[in-house]
Amino acid sequence: MTTDTATESRFRFHPSLWMCAAMMLAFPALGTLMSDEVNWGAGDFAVFTLMLAGLCVGIEVAWHFLDSPRWRIGAMLLGLLLFGTLWAHLAVGIFD
Repeated sequence: MTTDTATESRFRFHPSLWMCAAMMLAFPALGTLMSDEVNWGAGDFAVFTLMLAGLCVGIEVAWHFLDSPRWRIGAMLLGLLLFGTLWAHLAVGIFD
């Protein structure tokens, strides 16, 4: 008979990660309000929000469910690489 009174959940939410994502989304919003050179529409903000949310969810999943630090770092770097590649392709107009 085991008496595990201190069962701890493996998942812990990282609000600083999500706050950084919100700040990354705020920079183009401020640029759109302050300058005519930044011309983002509602669709651009929606796509960027989905991209940031996917990246943050991927980092959270890698952080909590991968045990080895090598796998964690590799998964996070892969997520950042995919994010950057998609962002660059959208920026130059490959995916319209």
